[in-house]
Amino acid sequence: MSDQPQYLTAAGLRELEEKLAYLRNVRRPAVAERLHQALSEGGELTENAEYDDAKNEQSFLEGEILRLENILSNAQIIEENEDAPQGVVKLGDRVTIQEKGKRTQETFQIVGQAEANPREGKISNESPLGKALIGRKLGDKVTVKAPDGDIIYTIKAINK
Repeated sequence: MSDQPQYLTAAGLRELEEKLAYLRNVRRPAVAERLHQALSEGGELTENAEYDDAKNEQSFLEGEILRLENILSNAQIIEENEDAPQGVVKLGDRVTIQEKGKRTQETFQIVGQAEANPREGKISNESPLGKALIGRKLGDKVTVKAPDGDIIYTIKAINK
């Protein structure tokens, strides 16, 4: 696992802490009970599909717990910096952009990789678009390299 800083908003930190608590306190005991039930039903373990399924779920669950623990142990909260230049895109900002040739605008919040969820409008600072936006100003045009060719966006708004 990586020891790189994991940038999170305060809300993102709470969400991951709640998810970890749920996995540890609810899911882990439920999977353990499921394993216990599968073992108590007897029979050959090699032929016990319920046992195999429960072991696979346990393995996935423990991996997810380790992943979340790693993220949280390396978490750095995205805080507002009073000294940061105003009107410049930085981590935590909501940025409204418009693709060249399109009328619609999209708004994204730039967050750390662990919190990114494009469906919720949260993009990673490590994504091609996130990287292109960081450090840019209102009205700037940014180019993002995509498999189908370059995409040009104009920054229409920057909000905290």
